[in-house]
Amino acid sequence: MPELTLKHFILKQQALNLYRRAIRATRSIPDRSTRLETIVWIRSEFERNRNLHDVTLIEDRLASGRRELKQIFPTAHVPPLR
Repeated sequence: MPELTLKHFILKQQALNLYRRAIRATRSIPDRSTRLETIVWIRSEFERNRNLHDVTLIEDRLASGRRELKQIFPTAHVPPLR
């Protein structure tokens, strides 16, 4: 397992924040089954990328996740990367 740097811990926190925002954004979906399917999809996407260690790739996936969240839930507040 590669050594984790401070940047990895910062990115981990950003990923957790994005995950929370995405889950909260599903509250606006009125149909319960659709909302649950969306939550399962969000979780599977985060699980699929869970073991990434390349900082550039992680940053790219976070940016993609933010774009997708804004497209799917335009009213969700998604702060830009710092």
